[in-house]
Amino acid sequence: MLLSQVEVNQFKSIEKPLTVSIDPNVTVFVGMNEAGKSAFLQALHKSDSVDDSDSFNPVADYPRRALTTYLKEHGAGNVAVATELTYTLSDDEIAEINRTYGTSLPKNAEFSVEHKYDNTIAIGLDVDEEPVVKRLVANASLSKDARDAADGAKDVRDLAERLSDIEGTDADDAFLAELQGRIKAASDNWKSVVANEVWRNYLKPRLPKFLYFDDYHMLPGKVNLADLAARSKAAKNDPSRLTTAHRGVLALLRMADIDLADLSNPDGYETIKAKLEGISNSITDQVFEYWKQNENLEVEFDIRADAKEEPPFNDGPNLYIRIRNKRHRVTVPFDQRSKGFIWFFSFLVWFDSIQHQVANPDGTPPGLILLLDEPGLSLHALAQADFLAYIEQLSANHQVLYTTHSPFMVESARFERVRVVEDRVAVGTVISENVSGSSPRTLFPLQAALGYTIAQNLFISKRNLLVEGPADLIYLRFGSAKVENAGLEALRDDVTIVPTGGLDKVATFIALLGANELELVVVHDSAGAPDTRLGDLVREKLLPQKAILTYGDVVSPASKKGGAKAGATPLHAGPADVEDIFTVAEYLSLFNGAFAASLPKPVTEADLPPGDRIVDRLTRYLKSNGIQLRAKGGYNHYAVAAYLASNPLATLDPATLARFGALFKRVNPLFSAPDDEDEGE
Repeated sequence: MLLSQVEVNQFKSIEKPLTVSIDPNVTVFVGMNEAGKSAFLQALHKSDSVDDSDSFNPVADYPRRALTTYLKEHGAGNVAVATELTYTLSDDEIAEINRTYGTSLPKNAEFSVEHKYDNTIAIGLDVDEEPVVKRLVANASLSKDARDAADGAKDVRDLAERLSDIEGTDADDAFLAELQGRIKAASDNWKSVVANEVWRNYLKPRLPKFLYFDDYHMLPGKVNLADLAARSKAAKNDPSRLTTAHRGVLALLRMADIDLADLSNPDGYETIKAKLEGISNSITDQVFEYWKQNENLEVEFDIRADAKEEPPFNDGPNLYIRIRNKRHRVTVPFDQRSKGFIWFFSFLVWFDSIQHQVANPDGTPPGLILLLDEPGLSLHALAQADFLAYIEQLSANHQVLYTTHSPFMVESARFERVRVVEDRVAVGTVISENVSGSSPRTLFPLQAALGYTIAQNLFISKRNLLVEGPADLIYLRFGSAKVENAGLEALRDDVTIVPTGGLDKVATFIALLGANELELVVVHDSAGAPDTRLGDLVREKLLPQKAILTYGDVVSPASKKGGAKAGATPLHAGPADVEDIFTVAEYLSLFNGAFAASLPKPVTEADLPPGDRIVDRLTRYLKSNGIQLRAKGGYNHYAVAAYLASNPLATLDPATLARFGALFKRVNPLFSAPDDEDEGE
């Protein structure tokens, strides 16, 4: 069964009833601090916690501004409902219930559990008893009078009442006694006897409980054993005597199969320490499946007394937990370093301990719904992304609900899992799947997550050719198709052309994303001198020198007037833009077409001032002739490329083909050869 919907009435900052749908696997609650994310998880935790460590208390939990009114209006027998949890049954569960109880539950059948402020519950489960009654009567050895009386009975109570009005046989009386026993077991609180039986015998034992974990559950650096033993004993009558830190240590001891009394026995020191180290090694191995930030850490334990410690640590032996950094060969108290590692380790101790306590007899995972409040808050951004993989693994066996305001804890490919949490004036906490009405500050983590993913997904292949703008993309794709038709070497199909938004952004793209096992080559406009920003990348070994090309590398001024043989290599490099791959006549035909409505007359090559770069020559021509194509002068370079995309040149000069071919011939070998994985994509 899965938790499918939660209704929280009045609870802390939740002042108005709210209903939230729950994802079958992972549900993410995103919102600002103090929006009410934790309050929502705590309401679930108090509904049915796995360790019964917490429960509803109106004074502590009911919205404070309405508490006085509540206490006056809700006396004995008039207790408010705190939460209503709706669960959806699986096909297998429905089939088993129908087979066992003779019911006819439909596909996707649901039931609900109301949790009230006095910590009682009410079950909502609709069961049509008519098919059950028919099955009971058909399979019983009843007399004709009994069968006649049973005809038309709608439910078990009705059937029993009808049979009690006749003089039946011994078999009839035995059947009636069985019905009355079932009715008595159901009590008068249940209208449906069969629904009570389904709940009591099938649903209740399988109902998943909530496991809540936050930063307060982290293991401490040390604990006094005498104090822990005293608190553990007192907690049988007063659970508050054990803090979450104490419970974490007890969980660790349970996992290691160590009795608390054994810790004070000096003769068992070696055995106890060996058990603790064994559990530590096992959990640390689990952590390092996902913890990639520093794999030189390990957890150590020691048991010793220290009279110089502050109370209560000066009274008998203490259990010390320390982190050893194998690289630096030092140990520090567990609670003083590497908070991300501590969180991960502590959660696994707590989670594994709970799983052992509530394990099913058949060895299947226990029914747990994990409530993680700001998990991995102290983790590095990339470590948070790694932690998402761990959450996905957990969700294979347990539903996971977690809160966050970090964009790296949100999977942009699964925004359907996100619930937006806001604290609104006069309403309190509001939780919604609809992001359209949410404030920009609330949506910031989602926007950041989406922006990061978009930036990543620009690199949609292993091999990427970085260019300055979208005009380059259009020209290079057009040129590649033309040279391929001419029998020359085109750009490889497995290379993605990525516009970066300008040369100043190329260096940023490489610095941010070049470490993601991507192959990167840059081709950019050239003013004739090396670009210092790209040179810095070479010196920092983020990009090899050979992976930086300019259009000047393949544009020969001598060939700009045409006449070069296809495939010829330009004589020398110089200042050039991507537009200079075309002959002057070709580019002017595109320019005149793009701006036909704004130019007084078509521009010819004879009109242009001298120079090597067509863009610069056109800009100077427009200025000297007082022609304004845009407010800040010059012209929109992309408009010319867009015109080519919708009005492609039918043919290209052999020199233009030669220049495109020379560029692609230099670019292609800079990327690795395709492998089997590429071929399977």
